[in-house]
Amino acid sequence: MSACAHQRPAPQAYPQGTYQGGYPAHAPAATEYGRVTHIQWLQGYHQGQSTGAGAVIGAVVGGLIGNQVGKGSGRAAATAVGVVGGAVAGNAIEERNQSAQGAYRITIRLDRGGQRVYDVPSVGDLRVGDPVRMVNGQISRY
Repeated sequence: MSACAHQRPAPQAYPQGTYQGGYPAHAPAATEYGRVTHIQWLQGYHQGQSTGAGAVIGAVVGGLIGNQVGKGSGRAAATAVGVVGGAVAGNAIEERNQSAQGAYRITIRLDRGGQRVYDVPSVGDLRVGDPVRMVNGQISRY
């Protein structure tokens, strides 16, 4: 039976030194070096952003409190008013708490020329004048 089968030629080997097989273990990290030139506090960096969690919690609490008032249809109305009022109040409280937060803007002059600006929640131990290394956006003193 093998005499009737189609015979394929054996695959040719790659010429020496031309095949660059495999994948790198990981992409090389983009590393830059520089010096901190400015650190600025950004008050209200997250201003006006809310997750909705405050509204949900406020609605639940308002509904529970409203359900304690009155009897019959009056109780249902008080519960509805409590839900709506609690949601509005909870959302306002969340926005106010978030606007009290802020971030730091760090300006770094690169050793190779140019500059980078990063907005971060904390500067840690960084101070103006510190030499820094940036690896894929992560800043550290060196």
